[in-house]
Amino acid sequence: MSDQTVSSPTSEAAPRARNGTRKRWLLGVVTTFAVIAAAYGAYWGLVLRYTQSTEDAYVNGNVVQITPQVAGTVVSIAADDTQFVEQGSTLVQLDAADAKIALEQAEAKLAHAVRDVRGLFANTARLQANVDKSAADLSRATEDLARRERLALSGAVSGEELQHARDAVTSARAAQVAAQQELAANQARVDRTTIGNHPDVLAAAAEVHDAYLALARTRLPAPVSGYVARRAVQLGQRVAPGASLMAVVPLDQVWVDANFKEPQLATLRVGQPVTLTADVYGGRVRYHGTIAGFGAGTGSAFALLPAQNATGNWIKVVQRVPVRIVLDREELHAHPLQVGLSMAATVDTHRRDGDRLPQLTRAGAVYSTHVYDDLETAAARRVQQVIAANGLDATARAARGAPTATRLASAPH
Repeated sequence: MSDQTVSSPTSEAAPRARNGTRKRWLLGVVTTFAVIAAAYGAYWGLVLRYTQSTEDAYVNGNVVQITPQVAGTVVSIAADDTQFVEQGSTLVQLDAADAKIALEQAEAKLAHAVRDVRGLFANTARLQANVDKSAADLSRATEDLARRERLALSGAVSGEELQHARDAVTSARAAQVAAQQELAANQARVDRTTIGNHPDVLAAAAEVHDAYLALARTRLPAPVSGYVARRAVQLGQRVAPGASLMAVVPLDQVWVDANFKEPQLATLRVGQPVTLTADVYGGRVRYHGTIAGFGAGTGSAFALLPAQNATGNWIKVVQRVPVRIVLDREELHAHPLQVGLSMAATVDTHRRDGDRLPQLTRAGAVYSTHVYDDLETAAARRVQQVIAANGLDATARAARGAPTATRLASAPH
């Protein structure tokens, strides 16, 4: 009798059950990966391929250097680091004693010039009277000579007397010519001018203008509103024109410089929307902005020591180009930023119309300040005061018993 193995149904069903479970698990994993891949592909096709992001972004802004326009000694410092200053407020005051003296001297010179020009105009009338008088003298001498010449025919006048008459005519004619030349010379100095626009007065007025500005510039105002930084000036320090005394940073005008890699630049355009986050606030605060422009070169191209790749040992390094992003002012006001803070920027590149590097021009100034505008007006007004105090209306004030000079040596404020 031979041995025969009899298999039970239970022993055969167990391997089949395990194989079925394994297949279901594999199918589930494959299906899951397929769904994930499909979802990622859809997400990439709809979103990711239209976005470019970088964490190599930093807040930047204007750092307004405060530099004197005239030399002087510092007598007052009105602001220190971290303080906020309003536009037009005084930051540094220089000693103004020398500038006041120079202004007084210039005003005295202008007053002298105005009075000299007044004398020229008054002298014109006197010289015209001399011309009229010499003409009358010549006419009288000519008539006297003619009368004597008629009498000389009858022998009633001697030859000597007749010669005297002829000499008198010659002398009168020479006197007339001299008077006319003197009048012409005086008229050449005042012709087609007034006291206000006479060259001598204008030259002296320019000196007053310059002296007034020099005095006004002993006060250094804040060109913009912002926070004081990097104060280097000290009391009693002798400063020269152009020396950096401190800086004012207007934090309401900051922007973001985001450095994108070369392959990312192809889809970036001016005006595309940008979403940003700052490390200082974290992801809970989001800023919104737009691309304002692109740098003219990579960061290494404008470095102090540009890279020199013309060597045998060369390794390609992906370059980055700075892209300027302007921020929403209201969001910036709600969550202020400081220069140098780190940012993360994500650009929505759905809109890709327009040139990649458009040639944008702007009419008017990008930045401007009006804190110095009043100086020109005040200087012109100062000049007119001096001219008026010594000009024609000074005579009228003198007739009324009013003073003919005004003290104008006070410092401008």
